[in-house]
Amino acid sequence: MAFTILKRGFDISKQIDEFLDKVSESGLIFQRGIHSYLQGKMESFKKRLEDIYEIEHQGDALRRNLEKQLYLQTLIPESRGDVLELLESLDALLDRFKGALWRFDIECPDFFPEIHDDFEELTLCVVNSVEAIVLSARAFFKNISAVNDHMHKVIHWESQSDIISTQLQRNIFSRKEMRLSHRMQLRDFVRHVDKIADRAEDVADKLGIYVIKRSL
Repeated sequence: MAFTILKRGFDISKQIDEFLDKVSESGLIFQRGIHSYLQGKMESFKKRLEDIYEIEHQGDALRRNLEKQLYLQTLIPESRGDVLELLESLDALLDRFKGALWRFDIECPDFFPEIHDDFEELTLCVVNSVEAIVLSARAFFKNISAVNDHMHKVIHWESQSDIISTQLQRNIFSRKEMRLSHRMQLRDFVRHVDKIADRAEDVADKLGIYVIKRSL
């Protein structure tokens, strides 16, 4: 069952694809930015900051234009509220990627080498969770029956993120030689990144309700 918005507005569907591309790209930029930071490649890290700022700006512009067109063209009035909420929730994920990367630039946390691999694995799980919700959203707009093919992966990656986050926090607080303030700072960064996967799962929960409403 295809979502009717694609039949009634090609330009709208094209912009939705472009917007979802920005959300997906933000995760990849975030992942590369974290890798550069942990490797001490600060010039590359600064470039990722610039990239994610530009992607976030483009995503905001696309979302605002989509919202305007959905109202002006009176497209899908029976589902417009759900679509607007979905777009805003996805845009918030992009914002979280940008905010997390900028927080690294502001606070400059000192991650000891022994947890670099685990932190990069956490980052990968978080990015995968967002990519899974992006694929779910694409299906919602194009082939609603395929949404569940992707949405269960959001839950999987969010669960993996929680496991790795817990491991990281245990490792951090086992370092008794480190100042408590330092351990607390690293814990907060772990939680902040892990929270992105939590928010992706929240979007999946909302999307599941939208799918049920569309099928009634």
